[in-house]
Amino acid sequence: MKRRKFIKNTSLGTAAFLAQPSFLFREHPLLGQNNKRYRLDNHWSKADVARYPVNDCHEMVQDRKGRIILLTNEVKNNVLIYDKSGKLLTTWGHEYPGAHGLTIFDENGTEVLFICDNKRHQVIKTTLDGRVLMVIDYPKETGEYTKPEEYIPTETAIMPNGDIYVADGYGKDFIMQYDSSGRLINHFGGRGSEPKHLKNAHGVCIDHRDPENPNLIVTSRQQCAFKRYKFNGEYIDTIPLPGAWVCRPVINGDYLYSAVLQTDSLQGKKSGFVTILDKDFKVVSNLGGSEPEYVDNKLEGMYQTTKYFDYPHDVCIDDEQNLYIAQWNSGKVYPYKLSPVV
Repeated sequence: MKRRKFIKNTSLGTAAFLAQPSFLFREHPLLGQNNKRYRLDNHWSKADVARYPVNDCHEMVQDRKGRIILLTNEVKNNVLIYDKSGKLLTTWGHEYPGAHGLTIFDENGTEVLFICDNKRHQVIKTTLDGRVLMVIDYPKETGEYTKPEEYIPTETAIMPNGDIYVADGYGKDFIMQYDSSGRLINHFGGRGSEPKHLKNAHGVCIDHRDPENPNLIVTSRQQCAFKRYKFNGEYIDTIPLPGAWVCRPVINGDYLYSAVLQTDSLQGKKSGFVTILDKDFKVVSNLGGSEPEYVDNKLEGMYQTTKYFDYPHDVCIDDEQNLYIAQWNSGKVYPYKLSPVV
């Protein structure tokens, strides 16, 4: 982007951020553009905050029963399980003070969870009701780490064969590959100045949308980008998302969804939104953000336009195409639900 255009977009983003009233004065606003527009419900959760508090609402998944599973680093109840109407069904977990990443995986017909705890410096595999099945400690065998505190895992992605990819998003930015038993196979990424390197490798997912060329998508959040790798760690390319501190990529159908923690030019200003990309990695909608604009096939800088979100951290898409948005450091609010508008 040219300097003049960058300054213009930054100024517009700042002005929009400062000028817009709180969404609390509008009931069920319409968010997004093109074929991805949604009605917002910020009172979806029916949980009693006095009995079932949350701290940072980090990530969410849906199980095959249709339940929505939320992970929070509040040790009074690390996992809250809802139905789609927002009714709280059950809770569990008191031992995950750094609960951050949550992945669900169908293991030979049985669903299991993978939790990344960035204070325990571990990845923990559990049943859906919290029974621990496996713990993966810091990867000392790589030679990259001298103590557990250097390893701060934020996300996992699980291959159909059970291989586990772990993103060390708040540590040294490596991606670890383990087999299903927790044996280290490979590691790649890490910090540096080459395109293959990462800066805040916050999320990782497996992209099977092109069955001929499946690959990994990894977040490089402070570079406002996703990066693609082959399963052996070979770098493929970078998907730039200027202005957007993207969190983990979540694929549903032909689309990729990601919470944007904050606008790059408004760091620390509660300037997040949600972005949606199509199969060709073109942004088609920004919920609470600027309309995507391409000039000479290059994406212009994106930014928050109206303050519907503070610091979005994850997107969960249910079986009816509703979205659930978990937020970090946003006043301990429960997740919001967004219903598609046809």
